[in-house]
Amino acid sequence: MMHDLIARLRTMLIALTGTALLASGAALAQAPGAWPNKPIRVLVQFPAGGAADTILRIIAQPLSQALGQPVVVDNRPGADGAIAADAALKATPDGYTLFMATNSSLSAVPAMRKVPPYNPLTDFTPIGRVGYFSFFLFVNPAVPAKNVGDLIAYIRTNPGKVNYAGATSTGIMAAAQLASFAKLDMVRIPYKGEAPATIDLISGQVQLIFATTTNALAPARDGRLKVLATLLNQRSPLLPEVPTMAEAGAPRLSIVPWAGFFGPAKLPPEIVARVNRELNAVLGRPEVREQIERQSFEVQGSTPEELAVFTREQLEVWKTAVRDSGIPRD
Repeated sequence: MMHDLIARLRTMLIALTGTALLASGAALAQAPGAWPNKPIRVLVQFPAGGAADTILRIIAQPLSQALGQPVVVDNRPGADGAIAADAALKATPDGYTLFMATNSSLSAVPAMRKVPPYNPLTDFTPIGRVGYFSFFLFVNPAVPAKNVGDLIAYIRTNPGKVNYAGATSTGIMAAAQLASFAKLDMVRIPYKGEAPATIDLISGQVQLIFATTTNALAPARDGRLKVLATLLNQRSPLLPEVPTMAEAGAPRLSIVPWAGFFGPAKLPPEIVARVNRELNAVLGRPEVREQIERQSFEVQGSTPEELAVFTREQLEVWKTAVRDSGIPRD
């Protein structure tokens, strides 16, 4: 009797052990399909050292921790962001290639090209907004201008002789709107990003730029550059002595320089939801916000749906701005 009981117990134990091993094996077999199980690449359309690159790198480390996989920054500069956008839209929609886009790639390029290379509303999956860039008007100290009025007068007396750096779509549009408002003749010198443009501005190869503070703040504070105005609606805490364009008597910029996370079209909803949740959580961390705001960048997350609506609205705003400013479409 005792032997029969022991035999039955042994049989039950073997069965339970086998079931546990099968369940464990099934879990291990499913693990490779769980997202994410390898590094995630995030494309950015500007060179290393620029505002967008700097902000993405601040986000990447805590986002890596939240997702449990490395988040790798992949710089793809050139063509006003179209190169990075093209790589993003052609990527497999599996969540391992994302895109931190800005208004340059998803607002300006479609608005400024006669034949847009892609449709920002259908070729990408919105994930979440990051926030808004702050732009300022910087000039080389050799330019005899203490304010925007002086700069306008100087350019008018030197038609075709003043070069401005076209490093971003926002900078190009701001210069075009100023030229249209004040009837100025300036020469645009194209750059792939603000970092190389700022070097040339300091050396005097170009005379002015509309740019963020990422590369230009330090040289502005030590006298290698002058700051004449901000494109913000109010003065910046970083440079409170600098007036707004409206205070300087110039028109306020009608466009919004922004950044947001996108994926290729048809990115699975569960991946969109996970990245959006983790991204907003990272942006809500005080230490992350503090680092980003040092770049004079306003953090403002969103839902995927809010970003989709915002992208559509900004595309129409850019189309109107391109038409009204007289910028020729390529």
